Amino acid sequence: MTTAQPEALSFRSAVEADVPELVELVESAYRGDASRAGWTTEADYLDGQRTDPDGVRAVIAAPDGVLLVVERAGELVACCQLEHRDDHVYFGMFAVRPGLQGAGLGKEILAEAERRARETWGAKEMRMTVVHVREELIAYYERRGYRRTGEMSPFPYGDERFGVPLRDDLAFELLVKSL
Repeated sequence: MTTAQPEALSFRSAVEADVPELVELVESAYRGDASRAGWTTEADYLDGQRTDPDGVRAVIAAPDGVLLVVERAGELVACCQLEHRDDHVYFGMFAVRPGLQGAGLGKEILAEAERRARETWGAKEMRMTVVHVREELIAYYERRGYRRTGEMSPFPYGDERFGVPLRDDLAFELLVKSL
């Protein structure tokens, strides 16, 4: 008996035509009831939007970065942002379709993002910020070699571009990994 292997992932830079689908992907992975199908939901901590078309366009247009579109069999399944900053690359806007989470896609995408950071910019370190109460998500990154720094930055309360907090104690923690 042969088991069909899923098609390989393909990676490309996002373009303007991708914006609506990218916004939908990011929103579905993090906010609202649809996000509860996956394990990356922030619906218990944050309401409102995670991003909007202008936010996605800004990431696409950033001169020192790329918003990677990840496709399988021609379908958009994930995305992530890589932004070159001095000696490191910032990793953000990571989203995998909720129904596909937990199947190893994230691990594969993260490895490709790290490879690109090293090869494209010669980065020695990857950095990201994670809402500090997301212990399961932080543990996921720790299993992939990231370490908690304890360095916190405040959540932008009052700026609804980042969502509407459902708690008053949110902050972002910096995670880092040597490449």
